[in-house]
Amino acid sequence: MTDTRAIVHTTPGKAHGPINRLMSPGDLGHLLKPFVFLDYVDAPSDGGPSFGFHPHSGIATLTFPLNFGISHEVSSGQVDEVLPRGIEWLIAGEGIWHKATPLSAASPRLQGFQIWFSLPASHELAFSSTQFIAPEDVPKRGPVSVLLGHYLDATSPVNAPFNASYLWVELKAGEEFIYTPPDLHNLAWVYVQHGQLRSTDRHLQSELAVFEEGHQTLTLHALTDSGFLLGSAARHPHELVLGYYSVHTSEETLAQGEAHIAKLGEAMKLRR
Repeated sequence: MTDTRAIVHTTPGKAHGPINRLMSPGDLGHLLKPFVFLDYVDAPSDGGPSFGFHPHSGIATLTFPLNFGISHEVSSGQVDEVLPRGIEWLIAGEGIWHKATPLSAASPRLQGFQIWFSLPASHELAFSSTQFIAPEDVPKRGPVSVLLGHYLDATSPVNAPFNASYLWVELKAGEEFIYTPPDLHNLAWVYVQHGQLRSTDRHLQSELAVFEEGHQTLTLHALTDSGFLLGSAARHPHELVLGYYSVHTSEETLAQGEAHIAKLGEAMKLRR
């Protein structure tokens, strides 16, 4: 093994019905920023969670459904569809309301991920925007789907205003994945969605593992057929200032984001 980077924390997450919350801004988000929130959804196909209109500001979200589609609507009235293995990218910035509804799926279960990123001060009050990536436009290199950032010579089409990589990796039993983080990336984590991995002397299964800070190569060995998320980034330099649906860099910008959210909410009531 060439990997000497130790695991400093593991968690199975906290299950709330079909949703397993693996990190949030109040816990691991402070350690892993700009990654501040991660949900894994595993629901019956006839009982998938539907998220009604709710607001955000100061963050970006990336939704990656593994085996089902999503209808996505924002407060402007725009409606789009996310296909299985496609990407929904939303920059909330100064504030936005949105909702997501699972579409029918052939699989017996609906499985997918949503992650939040804290935005830098330069973008936390920028205009909101959305981007939808078709499955065939998500770059792949071997077993790796590049959801955000870079891997080898592949670059995600997601336009992110911070330095991070977010990968979905699928290995067959006995295969090994060696990851060399970009030069400025000093934090890394992995979440094993299915199967078993070995990292140094640790076996990982259905859990999120945080690696010690550093720049060393990571080596992950699949003990069984496995699928996992891997994230690495340059640590966000600001403190996280939290609202109910918002994450900002200061109390002042939080107040501005929440005021804009409230204004949008009132406008939506008038339209309906």
